[in-house]
Amino acid sequence: MAFFSVTYEIWSVEAIEAGETDDRGFVSEHVSLRDAIEDVGGRVDEANEWPVRSPRWFTNYAFDANPFTGETEQRSLHIPENVTPASRRRLARLFGVKV
Repeated sequence: MAFFSVTYEIWSVEAIEAGETDDRGFVSEHVSLRDAIEDVGGRVDEANEWPVRSPRWFTNYAFDANPFTGETEQRSLHIPENVTPASRRRLARLFGVKV
């Protein structure tokens, strides 16, 4: 069984200007695909590569936003190394990422 991971990054206005965030880490590690999809918010915006042939992760850029502080949280679903390129493309299609 393949185990997935989900990471997060929180971007403040200052971090965006500097081009680097200080707040990042794991939301979950070694979880099922179902749990990883839930942790990433059930949607993604894009894969880490174009054209999508064998993506390593998918990112949801608008997971959460705080209108008072201007901070935004991004989450990424990371695919295990033992998942084949064909299955990676199937995941892309599942999320609606153009392959």
